[in-house]
Amino acid sequence: MQGSIAAQAFSFDQQFKPYQKDEFVMAFFNDQNVISNLKLLSASGQWTTLDSKVTKIEATLVPCTQTSMSFFDRLYTEGVVRENGVIVKCYDEYYDDILISDELRKVLLLEDSDHYDIFSESDRKEFLFCLFKHLCIGGTLCQFEDVLDPYLETTKALYKDLVSVQKNPETKEISITSTVFRVSAYVSINFWYRILLEEDNLKILNLYLHILHFKELFFHSCF
Repeated sequence: MQGSIAAQAFSFDQQFKPYQKDEFVMAFFNDQNVISNLKLLSASGQWTTLDSKVTKIEATLVPCTQTSMSFFDRLYTEGVVRENGVIVKCYDEYYDDILISDELRKVLLLEDSDHYDIFSESDRKEFLFCLFKHLCIGGTLCQFEDVLDPYLETTKALYKDLVSVQKNPETKEISITSTVFRVSAYVSINFWYRILLEEDNLKILNLYLHILHFKELFFHSCF
């Protein structure tokens, strides 16, 4: 993913109303600062900018409630990863064009995997899970890791940078204050972008829109 992943922040000074998310996202993409500066990766692997108004958007709320990496401890307890952190191997098979050679990718991709149910459908919708899956599956030229730690460490670093939290002064509990959307942005009838949550092969533009007091974009594309 080196050279094909980026995060950008855009500030705004108006109140965000969740029930007006579609209008908000459309206004964001058609803001001149965004049109001129939003970085996209072309099919040739070169960074470019949007440089065009968006004609249609689809924005779906992505659950973002997880505050601990213990969310992934079940990979150890259920035998997907050994105690020493090594990912358990399996016979090679393909899911679409993705090579599956270990139990981790089977858990992430194959519904008939013996361990698929260790993550519920609601777990799989969580932003933390989606980031983790995105890093584990990678793109066409992805070089898979034999141990779990690099995936967890990178997921944690990205999550901490993209998500904001607050601590309850009485209970000391941490909660997420960010709002995350899955966005499809259409710039013409035949040219459109979709977020990674719906695409496992990552061959089209992937975009997260995170909102606090500023807008932050997480982008990865692998053509």
